[in-house]
Amino acid sequence: MSWCCCNRLSTSSSSVTSDLWRQFNVPCRISNVGLRQKRSVSAYYGLKTPPYKLDALEPYMSQSMVEIHWGDHHRGYVESLNKQIEKNDIFYGCTMDELIKLTYNNGNPLPEFSDAAQVWNHDFFWESMQPGGGDIPKLGLLQQIDKDFGSFTIFKDKFIEAALTLFGSGWIWLVLSREEKRLAIIKTSNAVNPLVWNDIPLIGLDLWEHAYYLDYKNDKANYVNVFMNHLVSWDAALGRMARAQAFVNLGEPKIPVA
Repeated sequence: MSWCCCNRLSTSSSSVTSDLWRQFNVPCRISNVGLRQKRSVSAYYGLKTPPYKLDALEPYMSQSMVEIHWGDHHRGYVESLNKQIEKNDIFYGCTMDELIKLTYNNGNPLPEFSDAAQVWNHDFFWESMQPGGGDIPKLGLLQQIDKDFGSFTIFKDKFIEAALTLFGSGWIWLVLSREEKRLAIIKTSNAVNPLVWNDIPLIGLDLWEHAYYLDYKNDKANYVNVFMNHLVSWDAALGRMARAQAFVNLGEPKIPVA
């Protein structure tokens, strides 16, 4: 499924937040909400560093590509988000997950949504890769993939197909669906991520052109295949799956906690 997040509300953020907090039951740590007093805080969300050296993904993702993608595009989303919150700090104190769910506003995103989601998406993307990645998942995660897709080969083909058929800019995710209690592959357009539907993401692949143009030009297929064969971190996915089982009862197989 493909989703667009370009709609905007004519209503201001401050006039809808109270209803959103109640609806989503999000306990943002906000004091004096609704009072337009000036805050002394000048920094909100920071730029996280990838969990490896910037040249660690070579030759499959060059240091130059990481420096531009992380140091320019990712940093730009962080700075833009902080500027928006500085002008209207009604969301100050929310975690990034809380901020995304609130500003998505049931599919009518508030102005802060795209930057907040892209900050979260990029943090998740860097952590979805590792030096020496690729190969196949391990332990119960592989068993769950076999159970829900038929085999790892079928899953891999479906993931690649989803990436190559995504129209425009967006993301491809392997998620654990809370509602269906199974793994699924989903497409999202622009900045939308699975948190807005309360799914639990395990792997995220950035399909904005800025993620691959320097190393792969317009060859998206090569980029996607390299990601699956040499970059994806099944170790990270296994850890995320183990944590997810605290919230979703999948029955067998159980995902062992490392």
